[in-house]
Amino acid sequence: MATPNSPEDERTLRSSSGSVVMIVSLLLALFLLGDAVVRGGWAQTLLLAPWVLLGLWIVYEISYVSMVRIGDDGALVQNMLRRTEFGWHRVRDIDLQWQLKFSFDDDTELTCWGGPAHARPKRSKMRDEETRVSTSLRSFTDVRDRWQAAAGHGASAPIRRSWDVPALAALATIVAWAIVASVIANAG
Repeated sequence: MATPNSPEDERTLRSSSGSVVMIVSLLLALFLLGDAVVRGGWAQTLLLAPWVLLGLWIVYEISYVSMVRIGDDGALVQNMLRRTEFGWHRVRDIDLQWQLKFSFDDDTELTCWGGPAHARPKRSKMRDEETRVSTSLRSFTDVRDRWQAAAGHGASAPIRRSWDVPALAALATIVAWAIVASVIANAG
């Protein structure tokens, strides 16, 4: 995917509930670590911290990190630790079943865990009320519009799949810290 010409060229679609869960979990983790400092001191907090951070990392991966970033040239889909980057010319079809789903020209499909999802329509209290279009349907329409606008344009770049290396490095650091904390706690 080429670098966008301006920040308005890209749009990130992510579950709004994931952001809420992440903020609440972050506040809870800060409270737990602050309480550990007050009750046990810094040494105890350093032994406890990797376990709280591991829980926070899991919440981050499950609820927040999955997203779809669309641009004029293509999209980047991140499903937990896997990233898939592709140009619009590789997309054969886009569908919104329960979640956004890309079908590629090599007969593979990619279901997006983050981004627009099919939601149950809200009940109207009054039948004369104007019908509102859901946010997921508007986002889906935006994705399809960008895909159709790019039809026939762009080079034939491959579909690139990779791992989320920064998240894996953070996990490795937290696990190493947890092992050291366990050794120190069991030795003393």
